[in-house]
Amino acid sequence: MKVLFLDNDGVICLDNNWGSRHKKQKKWSGMKLSMRGREIPVEYRFDNFDKKAIRTLNEILEETGAEYVVSSDWRFHGTLEELGEYYLSQGVIKKPYDVTGMFKDLFPREWASLRFRADLELERFMEIQNWLENHPDVTHWVAVDDLDMSVDFLSPRFSSADDVDKTPGLTNFVLTPKSSEGIKQSGVKDKILRYLLT
Repeated sequence: MKVLFLDNDGVICLDNNWGSRHKKQKKWSGMKLSMRGREIPVEYRFDNFDKKAIRTLNEILEETGAEYVVSSDWRFHGTLEELGEYYLSQGVIKKPYDVTGMFKDLFPREWASLRFRADLELERFMEIQNWLENHPDVTHWVAVDDLDMSVDFLSPRFSSADDVDKTPGLTNFVLTPKSSEGIKQSGVKDKILRYLLT
């Protein structure tokens, strides 16, 4: 199985889309609400996706036959089924295969020591690594995110004294550093395809 670990903000939900949920919520309820409220219908809970970014994502999914696993924090604000329906409504050609687990549930000891440091990159790296360890049928994979989870970024910041892997970071990783371009940024698609096709 081929898997693309997908973040949303800065990847397919770009900076020009941020806050669009507030406009939708205001139209629906007359007030600005939080995405955390599960009582809010899913179509009003999340920001819109960028249409060109979705076109790029769909091309990748079609060319590779990959499944995608949501690693974005959006997974905390909706069920897998709700996320799937929302992704389809935004133009993604298929629903997500799964979501990664929550760091504090997977690694309670590490969460207790790291939670005040706000090391989101390290947490997300460990969530993805855990998912991969529990899915040995994965043959090709790549993580796409605007948080840098690469070995080059994470390894110098964390040592064995931090009680995590001696060389933390993802080897199959593509960074989307421009929040206005995300996955549609020049060269990003080609990097993703290299991991999923070779």
